[in-house]
Amino acid sequence: MNPSIKDYIVSINSAIERENFGSKPQELYEPIRYIMALGGKRMRPLLSLLAYQLYQDEIEKVIPASLAVEIFHNFTLMHDDIMDKAPLRRGQDTVHKKWNEPVAILSGDVMLVKAYQQLIQYVPNEKLTEVLEKFNQCAIEVCEGQQIDMNFEDQEQVHEDEYLEMIRLKTAVLLGFSLEFGGILAMDNEADHALLYQMGVNAGIGFQLMDDLLDVYADQEKFGKQVGGDIIANKKTYLLIKAKELASGENSNELNQWLRAKDFDSSEKVNAVKAIYDKLSIKQLTETKMNQYFEKAFKNLDDLDVPSEKKLVIKDFFNYLINREQ
Repeated sequence: MNPSIKDYIVSINSAIERENFGSKPQELYEPIRYIMALGGKRMRPLLSLLAYQLYQDEIEKVIPASLAVEIFHNFTLMHDDIMDKAPLRRGQDTVHKKWNEPVAILSGDVMLVKAYQQLIQYVPNEKLTEVLEKFNQCAIEVCEGQQIDMNFEDQEQVHEDEYLEMIRLKTAVLLGFSLEFGGILAMDNEADHALLYQMGVNAGIGFQLMDDLLDVYADQEKFGKQVGGDIIANKKTYLLIKAKELASGENSNELNQWLRAKDFDSSEKVNAVKAIYDKLSIKQLTETKMNQYFEKAFKNLDDLDVPSEKKLVIKDFFNYLINREQ
């Protein structure tokens, strides 16, 4: 019987629990253990394992290498939370809130080094240079995406294509690398490596568009954080960009009033902007765009020359991402 998504995640979490991130000074290493233990979807190492299992059966041997992408991802979260002044991460205090900003910066720096250590230790020598080159390019692009996202805060007008490029860099390229990484560890077919990468990028853009939707339309009890946080913060999501593009007359005036407002009731603002979104069918437009990217990811998966039964677990995971409620 083939392992399920849950089985993969259990294996990843067990490997993280066994990982020795360091001990002294405690203030340096405790925050690393803390953020790594907060959980999450473990999507990036999971994608590496799912790609690997398309070609090879011995999944356990590549779990340590797959942890590199999870350590790197959590490093970016630790530093992003400082930049965003975020108080909570997965329902718990962020590292800079629980300790302080200098500790979070320094612990994050160590996490980046730990990600490289994981690759150097567990990637076969004959594949290490290729993996490091692709990982370096991915890491640079993630930073570029974060900077562009911060630039958007001071940018009056953001266009749809600019936003999609930002989320490709900030979110999707790491999912692309994670899938390609699993493929590189499993086999030497460069055409399949490229398909795996593109599949991850397409799914990653769809994943972020779903995140934008959930921030506005999720069930509060299932979502796990405040619904409407992006609206309150005037964050330039796909929904807001499309609303500004399509709104006219009274809708445009009201939307701009809420975007300019300094003193407001949060729930009133969320409800008012959401009502404008509803009038403009923004939810449906975002779902259509999201589905276009997931359809591209499914096409990339179909184009891989591997048995169809091997692809089922990835299809199931993508369908979970499309239909998730948090």
